[in-house]
Amino acid sequence: MSKGQQYFGGKWTKEKLSLLGKYLTAYTKIMNNQNFEFAYIDAFAGTGYYQRQRKPAQSALMPEFGIEEKEFLEGSPRMALSINPPFKKYIFIEKDKSRYEELKKLKVDFPDLQNRITVTNAEANTYLLEVCRKNWRRHRAVVFLDPFGMEVRWKTIEAIALTHAIDLWLLFPLGQAINRLLRKDGRINPSNRERLNEIFGSDDWYEYFYKEHQQLTLLNEGMASVKKIADFKIITQYFINRLKTIFADVSRIPRPLYNSRNVPLFLLCFAAGNKKGAPLAIKIADDILRTT
Repeated sequence: MSKGQQYFGGKWTKEKLSLLGKYLTAYTKIMNNQNFEFAYIDAFAGTGYYQRQRKPAQSALMPEFGIEEKEFLEGSPRMALSINPPFKKYIFIEKDKSRYEELKKLKVDFPDLQNRITVTNAEANTYLLEVCRKNWRRHRAVVFLDPFGMEVRWKTIEAIALTHAIDLWLLFPLGQAINRLLRKDGRINPSNRERLNEIFGSDDWYEYFYKEHQQLTLLNEGMASVKKIADFKIITQYFINRLKTIFADVSRIPRPLYNSRNVPLFLLCFAAGNKKGAPLAIKIADDILRTT
C-alpha cells in the first residue's frame, strides 16, 4: 500500500461495514425493480482500504523480537463496489490528496464498473451540499458519512434530508469526540461550543446535557453550579430526536460501536429520506441493527 493508506480500524470497523453491506445488498435488490437512477455516495471514502494492526507475533526463542502484523482489509468503497446487483452510480469523496490518488485505482480494480465510478478530491460537506441541490425527482441514493471525528455539519445532514430521496447511514462520534468535549463542570470554551452547535444544528443541547443545582458553602449560603447529567444514552437520544425533526423516519435502535475497553466510540445511525419508502427502509435497517 502507498503512504496514503488509512491506518485506522478494529473490530468495530468490520462491524460497521458488515451492517452497511447488508443494507446496501437489500437496497440494490429493491431498487433494481424501480424506475430510478440510484447511487451510493461515500463522503469520507479514504483509500478504499483500512489497515488493522494485530498484536505482535512472538518467537518462542526470542519473544522480545515480536513482529507486528498488519492486515489490509476492504473499506467501504470496495465493499460497496462488490455488492450485487450493483448501483447505477458510485460517488467517492476524499479531501486528502494522497488518499484520493489511491482511491482512483478503484476504476482499474473494478473495470466492469469504471464508467459508473466518480472519484472527487473535495471537502465532503461542500460537495454534498452541491449534490443535494440537484433535482432528485427521478433519483435515489444511499449516503454513508464516516468521518474521523466531528467533520460532518448539521447543515449537510439537513440538506440530505431535504432531498426526500436519500437514505443516510451516519457514524456519529459519540465517545470519540462528543462526550470528550462535554466537561463535567459545564465550562466549555467558545470554540468547542460552536463545534457542538454545528454538529447538532442547535444550541439547546446544553440544557439537555447539564443541570444547575445549589451547593451549600461553609457559611450555609447557596451557590449555583452546573453539573453534567448527560451519559451516552442521553446524548444518543438527543441526537436521534434531532434527526427525527428532518427525516421521514429514523431508526430508534442505532448501533453503538465499542473499542477494546468496551467504551462506545461511535453510534451507527440510520435515517430514511423518502416518506413513501421509509417504512420498508426502517424495517430493513432495524432488522440489520438488531443482529449480533
